[in-house]
Amino acid sequence: MTHDLNLENKLKALVQRVEELEGEAAIRRLQARYMFLCDTPCPEFGIQTDKDRIDRIMDLYTEDAIWEGVGEYYTNQFGRCIGKAAIRTHFENFWLQKRNPALILNVHYLTSEQIHVHGNTGDGQWVHCQPWIFNDGSSLLRSSRLNNLFRKENGVWKISRTRTENVFISPLPKNWAESIPSRSFLMDEDT
Repeated sequence: MTHDLNLENKLKALVQRVEELEGEAAIRRLQARYMFLCDTPCPEFGIQTDKDRIDRIMDLYTEDAIWEGVGEYYTNQFGRCIGKAAIRTHFENFWLQKRNPALILNVHYLTSEQIHVHGNTGDGQWVHCQPWIFNDGSSLLRSSRLNNLFRKENGVWKISRTRTENVFISPLPKNWAESIPSRSFLMDEDT
């Protein structure tokens, strides 16, 4: 009887470890997909408009999600959005408004990953860096810390909070980058 109980406990522990690893992998893919969809030009196959991009981003969030900028610089720049409708408006204000100069390249690089799974919830911290290049030749480099929350709903991991804090923003020399693509070809069906 003791042998069976010991085996049962080991099996439960193994299942828990596998579920944690699967949760970490799902959260990692979810965060990377979010960043991928935020890149400019958007590399996702089938996205024809920024509205399409926003729809796909919103599919990643829980209904009660929070998107916020915190700290000395990002609190005032980004504010706090509660719920999918408010988060959608935030993205619409970013992508659907015509800007001068226009953003022509923005790529997100994630590093320093830490992911923790607690049953059907999880948290993740990253440092991310991204160059921004505009059509007038001006550029800047941003770095932020992310402290995000995730929740598993109906078997699917979703983002329940995006929290970003400025590390630094630095102007880059004009026209420092060459060969900037006007669109991404990675996800084309023919290639």
